[in-house]
This record gives sequence, structure tokens and C-alpha cells, in this order.
Amino acid sequence: MKAITHLGNKTEYPANYNPSLLESFDNKHPENNYWVKFNCPEFTSLCPITGQPDFATLYISYVPDKKLVESKSLKLYLFSYRNHGAFHEDCINIIMKDLVQLLDPNYIEVLGKFLPRGGLSIDPFCNYGKPGTRYSDMADYRFQNHDLNPENIDNR
Repeated sequence: MKAITHLGNKTEYPANYNPSLLESFDNKHPENNYWVKFNCPEFTSLCPITGQPDFATLYISYVPDKKLVESKSLKLYLFSYRNHGAFHEDCINIIMKDLVQLLDPNYIEVLGKFLPRGGLSIDPFCNYGKPGTRYSDMADYRFQNHDLNPENIDNR
């Protein structure tokens, strides 16, 4: 297991996208099904064309298997997008893929609620269920129904 290095140490903020900042630790309850949800109301990235900042609230929810993401490392990782140029949809998918690679979760979903620019907001959603498990079926179901009961959005 890789040691947790960010927690308890002076914070140095990254200047560029850096997935190696992500750290995990062992799940003490892998026999239980439970959700872990992170709400990140201050996510920022840059438009890859104009360089203008994009602002969003991210919702990252997952059902862990053997690993959990360490929260400070997740904060630093998300901060590393601050100067990263990528479209909204790309950010959301990369975040999910980086977390799947780190954690091998049973299930994960990432939703971005981006503030409008030019009168248009974009809310990308992606998810993943571990292949060959019931979580794969859950991913299909949640993908098909992800926006039937939208959350109240208060950031725009």
C-alpha cells in the first residue's frame, strides 16, 4: 500500500493536472455496501480554446471495494485542474477514469454542474460499474435514469 503523504503536511498546490496526487487507503469494511459522496462546489478548469475559467460543482459518488480515496489528495488532484484546459465533458470523464484506476471501485459516478457561459450551462454525467458484477447492471440503470429526478441546483 502506498503511504498517505499529503495529510498532515504543508499543502503545496499543483500548477498543472496531476493524477499522481491521488492516494488511497484500505477499506476497513469491504464486506459492506455503502456510498461515499464528495461534493466539490469550487471546481475550476480552463476552456481549452479561449483559456477562460469554467466553474462547477462536482458530485463524485462511489461504492468502494478494497480502497477508498484519501480526501486531501482528492482536493489537491481536483485543484490541479485549475490551470488545465479541457472541455467540461472531458474533465468529468478523466476524473472518473483516474479514480477507477486508483480505487477499482464497485461503482462510481461523476456529475458536473457547470455555471453557464454565454447563457448555456453544461451538466455532464458519467458512471462505471465493475464488469461481471451487479454493479454493472446498476451502472446501466443509473445511467438511463440519472436525470429523472434532478437535484435542486443552487449554483446558477
